Amino acid sequence: MEGYFERLMYATRWIMAPIYLGLSLCLLALGIKFFQEVFHFIPLIFSMKEVELILITLSLIDIALVGGLIVMVMFSGYENFVSRLDLHGHDDKLGWLGKLDSNSLKNKVAASIVAISSIHLLKVFMNTESIPNDKIMWYLLIHITFVISAFAMGFLDKILREKPADKAVVVADSNK
Repeated sequence: MEGYFERLMYATRWIMAPIYLGLSLCLLALGIKFFQEVFHFIPLIFSMKEVELILITLSLIDIALVGGLIVMVMFSGYENFVSRLDLHGHDDKLGWLGKLDSNSLKNKVAASIVAISSIHLLKVFMNTESIPNDKIMWYLLIHITFVISAFAMGFLDKILREKPADKAVVVADSNK
């Protein structure tokens, strides 16, 4: 009975597979939005101000960063929690596939969120005349919260990775 229960529980990891596949729909939606923005501003490129072009470019970079984040979560999450991707013989296999554990993924997601927040904050700073000061303050506080959280997660990960090595040295020294 226990073996059956454990196999059933282990098989439930496949519930995550359609969720990771569903993220590809979000990626498709981002791609559509990206090209909608590109096609929207191309006819206006000669009449728009430089600041407007920079703001649009920052929005496109934002979309690209979120898309990269989705790809990273999709593939790495699938490999870590569902099953290995069988891509032997494919020349275009992503170099980081199979190398991101859940802690590395968490840190990369946090760094991506900080990068996305940075770009959003830059857009806010370039458009300060149309944004109330209290909103700018909230954007800044939220960004600082993301930065501190990402730093704390990375620092804690570093501490946890160093702990076993320290114990191994202490054990080796006590055996002498």
